Amino acid sequence: MQITFHFNQQRCISCYTCVVACKDWYDIPAGPRTRRWVTNLEEGRFPEVTVSHLSLSCLHCENPTCMGACPTGAIRKRESDGIVYTDKELCLTNCMLCKEACPYDAPRFAEGGDSGIELCDFCKDRIDGGKKPICVEACPTRALDSGSREEMEAKYGRKRDAKGFSYAEKNRPSIIFR
Repeated sequence: MQITFHFNQQRCISCYTCVVACKDWYDIPAGPRTRRWVTNLEEGRFPEVTVSHLSLSCLHCENPTCMGACPTGAIRKRESDGIVYTDKELCLTNCMLCKEACPYDAPRFAEGGDSGIELCDFCKDRIDGGKKPICVEACPTRALDSGSREEMEAKYGRKRDAKGFSYAEKNRPSIIFR
């Protein structure tokens, strides 16, 4: 089984509740460190302007190039559900080879690189307890969802592209868009 995120770009209002909930859950202090982020995409010229939002985190790729780039084995993938996670004790904190290898810029580091990696682990403790990730539960517009790939595809389809996102076939990120 491969666990997958679903993101409905039409529902996201860029409220950052997913980001704040994640930071709160993991006791990440205010500032640039984060495991989830929102990008705002503006297109057009006045008065024909559109704004879209994209909430992303680690996409728990089937083939995570970040894992192969890590010289210490600090990035791992659970075989049971495909969750990519880190062992912060093994992270060199400043080599950032994983960040360079990831096409989605998912491995995050604080400025100066001395805090170690921040990488979404799909709230694996919550998943193991039968709950959804905190970002999914916190989203007030229900723009986020998660579950097995089969469940998400049956519910939402197989769309792999969205404004501001390019699907990397090499990595096969675990996300479905609507």
